[in-house]
Amino acid sequence: MNSNPKEMAKIALDALLDKKGEDVRVIDISEVSTIADFFVIASGSNINQVQALVDNVEEQMHKAGYVDPKIEGHGSSTWVLMDYEDIIVHVFSEEDRSFYNLERIWKDGKEIEL
Repeated sequence: MNSNPKEMAKIALDALLDKKGEDVRVIDISEVSTIADFFVIASGSNINQVQALVDNVEEQMHKAGYVDPKIEGHGSSTWVLMDYEDIIVHVFSEEDRSFYNLERIWKDGKEIEL
């Protein structure tokens, strides 16, 4: 399947919002990095919600034909990274999101609305 990064980011965004992800943001990093076109970032209020968010993103992306992401931090993690090559989805606990503050690190990217 041909990838469409904006479509992929929209699917991930909708999946995160569907499971009540908190402070969900999409950052276009295509002009400042070659690692991906978009970061999709969300927080969960506890470990169970973080896992539910990750599971729903995986399920919805799979339904759309985007399969086999590289995943770091599955299970009882407080930060799960899902690398779909063109987009990277970060799901954090509130505490880890505040600590790592990816929005500050990637401030040269553009936050977008989808």
